[in-house]
Amino acid sequence: MRVKICGITTVGDALLAAAAGADAIGVVLASPSPRSVTPDRAREIFAAVPPFVTTVAVTSTGRPEDLAAILLSRPDAVQVAGDLAVPPNAGVRVLRMLSPGDPLRDDCDAVVIDGSHGTGRAFDPGYARECVASSPVPVILAGGLAPGNVGEAIRTVRPYAVDVASGVEAAPGVKDERLMRAFVKICRTDP
Repeated sequence: MRVKICGITTVGDALLAAAAGADAIGVVLASPSPRSVTPDRAREIFAAVPPFVTTVAVTSTGRPEDLAAILLSRPDAVQVAGDLAVPPNAGVRVLRMLSPGDPLRDDCDAVVIDGSHGTGRAFDPGYARECVASSPVPVILAGGLAPGNVGEAIRTVRPYAVDVASGVEAAPGVKDERLMRAFVKICRTDP
């Protein structure tokens, strides 16, 4: 199972996430989240990540000018909400966030099923299973995941990947190395 650890706010936490086995790290920008960082900080974090770990700029903005600044941080992918248009020549993969009730999308490389948007509220299993069964693109499951429930979530939903933020934190934006390692280990061995 592929794993994205999101809400990374420091180079140290990015390196710990990579060492724990994360396939991708997410950095929040242009968002009211307590995990949101500046484009300069994001660029610093992305530059420090090992070459085989995918970097994802995550945003809830709907403003094209914010997206332009985010793209300057040089992520491998951007995770956007709503209908924010990512220019086809931006050189990044596009992940679109969906909440329960949203229609599936095919104008992206993958969809992230998450009604919580980083608040830790549990995902809707019925909606998530429907998306996995019908989506024309890979489905990434997020929302309330932690070491204690991710194995069951994977077995129940069968997503392409899982995405965790608050479930591996000591405090908002401060990752816990032990929890990150436990989360990745369960994703790779339990389901």
